[in-house]
Amino acid sequence: MSILIRDVREHELESVLELNNSVGTGILALDLQQLHFAFSHAAYFRVAEVAGAVVGFLIAFDETCGYASSNYRWFKERYPAFLYIDRVVVARKQRRSGLGRVFYADVTSFAEVRRPVLACEVFLEPRNDAVLLFHGTYGFQEVGQRMMEETGLRVSMLVKELPSFAWVKERWIDGPGLPDEPWLAGRNPAACAADPQT
Repeated sequence: MSILIRDVREHELESVLELNNSVGTGILALDLQQLHFAFSHAAYFRVAEVAGAVVGFLIAFDETCGYASSNYRWFKERYPAFLYIDRVVVARKQRRSGLGRVFYADVTSFAEVRRPVLACEVFLEPRNDAVLLFHGTYGFQEVGQRMMEETGLRVSMLVKELPSFAWVKERWIDGPGLPDEPWLAGRNPAACAADPQT
């Protein structure tokens, strides 16, 4: 199975919405307006494509956007710079294929040249030990727990320190800037909206 991880294209948002809202209670439902906000404001919004079909996605926001999520705001009050994983969704037929690990490797690679911390939350109600173990083995540590205003459910607030960022910042960001390489490029929502082939 060949997997392509790439930036989402605007014309794919309805398919992404359908995928998000079909996976069950482990992921909060979205509407198209929320997805358009993510398309315009997310630092990272990539999909997984298999055989021409979108089978997963991951959305992450940095500290510079005005995202309304109470979990995002919790991190913003405590960390001056971070990349917050808002959601990762994998189609049911692709589960247990390793796609979650592929997404986490990709978002970590994206984050470690931009931010010192990768953040997310995991639902504790209902408790999912497999998800907690996944994050723990990927280097995330719990830094708090809270009740989400949106759901009334308890979540574990997790962060992963990205120690390579200090070196990247000193050597590149505070100096000549990141090299002009495709794998280091940030998102360009305007380009994704204008040309579905890019």
